[in-house]
Amino acid sequence: MAARDARSARGGRSGLRGRSRGLKAAGLALAGALLLGVAAAGWAYWHLNGNIRSVDINGALGDDRPARPVAAPSASPSGSPVPTGALNILVLGSDSRGGEENQELGGGDSEGARSDTAMVVHLDAGRTAATVVSIPRDTLVTRPSCPLPSGEQTREASGAMFNSAYALGGPVCAVKTVETLTGVRMDHYVEIDFSGFAELVDALGGVTVTTDVDIDDDKSHLRLEAGTHHLDGTEALGLARTRYGLEGGSDLARIELQQKLVKALLERISGTDLLGDPARLYQVADAVTGSLTTDTGLDSLGELTSLGRSLGGLSADDVRTVTMPVEPAPWDANRVVAREPDAGDLWESLR
Repeated sequence: MAARDARSARGGRSGLRGRSRGLKAAGLALAGALLLGVAAAGWAYWHLNGNIRSVDINGALGDDRPARPVAAPSASPSGSPVPTGALNILVLGSDSRGGEENQELGGGDSEGARSDTAMVVHLDAGRTAATVVSIPRDTLVTRPSCPLPSGEQTREASGAMFNSAYALGGPVCAVKTVETLTGVRMDHYVEIDFSGFAELVDALGGVTVTTDVDIDDDKSHLRLEAGTHHLDGTEALGLARTRYGLEGGSDLARIELQQKLVKALLERISGTDLLGDPARLYQVADAVTGSLTTDTGLDSLGELTSLGRSLGGLSADDVRTVTMPVEPAPWDANRVVAREPDAGDLWESLR
């Protein structure tokens, strides 16, 4: 009996040791998985953060700018500060990042980057409504003297094409030209590369847009019959760029398509459960950050996330799209100038 009890005791201790080794192995496996998860998350944050390029707009322009309204931030229900004051952001579409990709998509050339899409995005106080104002690239403006990275200054030019500011002096000159034209301080600058925009649309699974006219544009490589279409990234980019495939080849007609595309993109983002699909969320985040150049106030994942959180209550229906009021230039029928006092009244409403 004693021998049997001894064997039973040894068997019990052996079983306990076996279970202990099993638990230890499971614990090590779990710890390893957690460490890998933390490492992967850290690498993802580092990668996405490193995607973003920035330009020190404030440092370059100094104090010679329109005044910035002073507004105190409010707090979210959780107690963490979320900015909710009114905000004006200059958003440009460019072909500055990835020349070969942009050329394949019907964009940039060897002569340098271009920016043919310009929108001033005004977020109302409370961030529950927004106005997106498109500025036609063919608008003739007074282009101010702009600082260059070399330390030199460009010359002021009257009757210059609006989009020449970016081509000549990059983001800094684009911001200064918009502020000179509008009298509105641009709180932030966001530049979206066209090829990255196409990747973003693909990451979201495409966008659905309705066109009122047939489109047949060799330059943007887009052919669509009038009606509703679900577009992939390349097609959506073609829609944003198309001009010569429209009747009259008007830049104003292209802007109407761009505004429809903005609304369609917002609807697609709000209708996609990105938080429930981590793989797609990362794909979208990679496409967004990989296509961005911002001012230094938005050049980190944390700052962009904070801006995104402040827009949590904003839907596509809360976004109004308009075009700066213009009229044909008296001395050039192929160009436009701001129509006053309508343009001035619009900009005054955004200050």
